[in-house]
Parts: sequence; structure tokens; C-alpha cells
Amino acid sequence: MDTDPTALARDLLVAVREGEPTRGLETRIGSLDDAVLAAALDTDDARLAFWCNVYNAYAQLLLDRYPAEYEDSRRRFFGHEAIPVAGEWLSLDAVEHGILRRSKSPMGMGYVPDPFPSAFERRHRVDARDWRIHFALNCGATSCPPIRAYEADAVDAQLDLATRSYLRQEVTYDPETTTATVPRLLLWYRGDFGGGSGIRSILRAYDCVPDDADPSLSYADYDWSMRRGLFADRSEYQP
Repeated sequence: MDTDPTALARDLLVAVREGEPTRGLETRIGSLDDAVLAAALDTDDARLAFWCNVYNAYAQLLLDRYPAEYEDSRRRFFGHEAIPVAGEWLSLDAVEHGILRRSKSPMGMGYVPDPFPSAFERRHRVDARDWRIHFALNCGATSCPPIRAYEADAVDAQLDLATRSYLRQEVTYDPETTTATVPRLLLWYRGDFGGGSGIRSILRAYDCVPDDADPSLSYADYDWSMRRGLFADRSEYQP
């Protein structure tokens, strides 16, 4: 029986994708020893793979279990402490903003830290924020990126693939007005991306605008309508 936390999180996500029973895997992840989890997630690559898979698996599970909560009050849905990991009950917000964004406020556009992170959060959060997680996490909204299963030994390339795929699908560029219309995620978490100059550098790096462009930025509306089960084609899991 596999006890590696990264394998358990991946297996949970795969079970969700395949419509298989998940309670056993949920129990095993919830029962992990905290010290064992910390030792297993000893690099940011391992943390990114584990927590992205946990987030995406539980977002789908919670949409199935509490659909009215998502429709009626997204703040309550994302703050619902319904994710058991190593004896701690976490929310989707705690995983995303506390652990994966290294204790940043969900409302501060990427500039405002959370001044009171929990002890669990401090032990398990990433050492360095990686803005590409915004193109890997799927909260159930129609505008979210597709879900992939992440592996610790391939997560850097996988996040790059997810970023490139999402930006190429969502970004449009008008050469006449030199305006790039980009996902609203880049506004909400502007500081994560390095502000306006960082966003423009990303657009150039991912071939969304010409190499010499310095575009104006327009932010597309975000479609919050619920869309469950948006998994990437399996051929797109690996670069």
C-alpha cells in the first residue's frame, strides 16, 4: 500500500477523474502524520505537486457535495474547512492562498500578506511563490483552467505546459490598438505576476504578443458559472 503523500494525492485526483470511490484515499491523506508529510514534501516541486492535486481533487468533491454552497456563497464555499490533511481541516482558500501562495491575502491582488498564518501553514507552505499555479488550479468555474495530475519530478514542465496552454487559449492581442486582453486572474493576483511589467514579460515569453510589443492590458470578464469535470486530455498531462 502506497504511503507516499504525493502518490496519495495523485491517486485521489485520478480517482475523482475516473469516478472511482475516494473515501479511503481521503482518510489516508487525512491520517498522515504531520512530520511524515513535512519530510516527504521537502522541496517546492513536491509541495506544488501534492497541494495542486489536493486542491483540484477536493474542489471537484466539494462541488459534488455542496453545490448549493458554491452557487449561493462562493466565499463560504472556498472557506469551508472540509479538506482533511495530516490531522488538519483545511479550506480551499487555505490551500491556495496559505500554502501555495505562501500566506498571501486572497483580496490583496498579490501584494498583501496574511499577517496571521497558522502553524500548519508555516510548516507546509512553499518556500517561493510560483505564479503558474494560477493556471493549474480549478475551482469549478467555467473560466478555470483544465485539471491535470501533477508529479513532483515533472511539475516544473507540467506547470509550464498548463500556463502555455491556458494563455494561448485565453489571451487575444489586437495589433492595431496594441491591446492584449488577458484572463482576469492576472488582475486579481497582479502582484504574483510581477505587476504590469511582469504580466507583459509573461505574455512575450509565452508568445501571446510579439517580442517587441508593450501592450496595453484589458482584463476579460470571469465566468463563475459552475463547470464540473474539466480535465485536460490525458495526452496533455506531460509536456
